[in-house]
Amino acid sequence: MTRKNAVVIIGMAVLLVLPVMSIACGVTVDENKVAVIPLSGPVQAERTALFFGGSVISPQLVRNQLERAREDYGVKAVVLQIESPGGSVAACQEILNEIEQLEKPIVVSLGTLAASGGYFISAKADKIVALPGTLTGSIGVISQVPNLKGLFEKLGIEMEVFTAGKYKDMYAGVRELTPEERELLQEMTDQLYDQFVQVVVDGRGLSEAKVRDLATGQLYTGKQAKELGLVDELGGLDTAIDLAASLAGIKEPKVEYYRREVPSLLSSLLEMDWQKLQSLIQMQSLGAEGIILLETLSNPYPLPEYR
Repeated sequence: MTRKNAVVIIGMAVLLVLPVMSIACGVTVDENKVAVIPLSGPVQAERTALFFGGSVISPQLVRNQLERAREDYGVKAVVLQIESPGGSVAACQEILNEIEQLEKPIVVSLGTLAASGGYFISAKADKIVALPGTLTGSIGVISQVPNLKGLFEKLGIEMEVFTAGKYKDMYAGVRELTPEERELLQEMTDQLYDQFVQVVVDGRGLSEAKVRDLATGQLYTGKQAKELGLVDELGGLDTAIDLAASLAGIKEPKVEYYRREVPSLLSSLLEMDWQKLQSLIQMQSLGAEGIILLETLSNPYPLPEYR
């Protein structure tokens, strides 16, 4: 018997013995639970927000919370409470992948605002619940390339740019884009838009033509979203919990509310590299113009967003 096989057998034996030992010792394992996971804030790749303020929805946060639900035998279904204006395209796609991998029923409860990326990460849930006054939808993509030429002139800054590569300085923000460069950026934005549309088509079971009619970037109320097929039911968190329990075949679920993970100041400092920390310190003494300039120079590429 190989060492690997021995480990597998021992692990299976432990799983079989633990319930018996729990019963023998008078300890019961909570079963038939519905886990409620709160997710609020913009969708970002990093958990640290600018100036350490506010909460964000990051792939790592969602991964950690879903892993907890996955490993808890008693959790039969999950409700995601989503409050978000959207955010980074890549982060939204990574979070959606995490959600798809959970082999337990998932119901999304939309709060006050679940727009663009907030709706993107919800689209493939088993069911979506929204309040009549929820603002959702905003299906679309935005890409922005700042032109700081006027600001540079105002501040007396002259930039000398050296490039190797035809389009390398198109993101530098020191000049206007050429028609050809605008076409390239529009092509990229359209491709990401098509990906958003396909997610809604697959998740909601709607035709592509209908989704494209809805994907104008506009917001819909929860009532409108239900009529259009973007959500399944109208109601609040209790409605979402009942629906999740029904999907899992539970009559009297025990609800477990997962604590919202908000990084502390200390953990934010530890996770942040020195260059970013230095930039934040510099911002404290800058005016609005300086902050815009520093932020633009520290983020040289346009980050397309579902927001």
